[in-house]
Amino acid sequence: MPRDVEASGTPRLSRWHRAEPHRHNRRHEPGADEDRATPWSGARNQERDQTVKNTIENVKASALQTVEAIRPTLVRLSKRIHQHPEVKFEEHKASRWLSETAAEAGFRVEQPIGGLDTAFRASHAGKKEGPTVAYLAEYDALPKLGHACGHNLIGTASLGAALALRSVVDDLGGSVQLIGTPGEEGGGGKVILAEAGVFDGVDAALMFHPSPQTILWKLALARRKLFIEFFGKAAHAASCPEKGISALDAVIQTFLSINALREHTVETARIHGIITDGGDAPNIVPDYAACLFYVRAMDDSYCDALLEKVKDCARGAALATGARVEMEMQGAYRSLRTNLPLAQAFKENLEALGWTFANVDPAKGIGSTDMGNVSHVTPALHPYLSIGPEDLVVHSPEFAEAATSEQAFEAMMDAAKALAATGIDVLLKPGLREAMQEDFHSK
Repeated sequence: MPRDVEASGTPRLSRWHRAEPHRHNRRHEPGADEDRATPWSGARNQERDQTVKNTIENVKASALQTVEAIRPTLVRLSKRIHQHPEVKFEEHKASRWLSETAAEAGFRVEQPIGGLDTAFRASHAGKKEGPTVAYLAEYDALPKLGHACGHNLIGTASLGAALALRSVVDDLGGSVQLIGTPGEEGGGGKVILAEAGVFDGVDAALMFHPSPQTILWKLALARRKLFIEFFGKAAHAASCPEKGISALDAVIQTFLSINALREHTVETARIHGIITDGGDAPNIVPDYAACLFYVRAMDDSYCDALLEKVKDCARGAALATGARVEMEMQGAYRSLRTNLPLAQAFKENLEALGWTFANVDPAKGIGSTDMGNVSHVTPALHPYLSIGPEDLVVHSPEFAEAATSEQAFEAMMDAAKALAATGIDVLLKPGLREAMQEDFHSK
């Protein structure tokens, strides 16, 4: 049965977001044994720290063994999803296969959630209270290209990480969730789920994305999707064109005005569009035409301001041609705010598996993702692991082929391991959680 979730403009923070003490503000009380300086205090502290470190490493080793033990299941499932591509919000097979695997491992599964039929949440709580770690699974494909963005790898890596953390969370405390997030490719599934409150109470949201390069974090542009329709008057284009009003002329004028606008936007802004309807026949003055635009910018406030200028271009085109204009907003992706302490923990865990990260400008070659909306609700992580050569192009037939290669499956497995180890860090390191919250609230 679907779970009722609270929709709120303000993220609902768990008590683990609030209860961490600031150790540097701790009050010193003379006479307290733990605060009394002795020649042996440093040695005792070092011994205690080493014991904690050994405990964490032992727990991570156990979780990584779990991931390796289920390798055949994860690879088989990734191949199966790749062979049966389903576009946004039609991922009935993929969501069922992922959620059923989680249920067989002892997770409690809720589906649908957030008003999306192909979204699900698989959850398991440990014996003690503690933070909540959520792994986000994507599994939608691209029209015609199939899994040319590698979402068959994302969903199964998050599943593997969730199963690994579930194997140790009973002893650690806290809880683990696997959240199925459909419709990333143009549907904004995470936007819808965030608005429905699905990520409220989550202390860390993690996923990975396949890529030509291994990159710890990148920025992502805020994006607004605007659908514009023009309504004119039909007439014979040869015998009496003066009696018509061309909706197509209004669309073309909108493009021309936007092209003039580009000179006066910041360098990192992007505006791109297509004509979705341009008329039926050359000898008919089109009485209807439509276009679709993406407006992108590095931050949300500038993106919203630029969107209004694009709307003004459409309004001016309508005035110039005599057509009537209607505009519809079809979704808003927010900018991505990577949580840097969480990213550092992941970096250390992936490097422990033998990986190295490319040194790239995080503002270069970026697009947009609905993970941005999640990152405004809770600390979030969205790293990239290489599955092919550096000249591999995302959203291409070659990338779809690479997403089912042995190199891709190795990346998927190591991503699952590093994500699981990072989840263990979140559960067992109060200092990390405190740093995550400081970083989250400073942005």
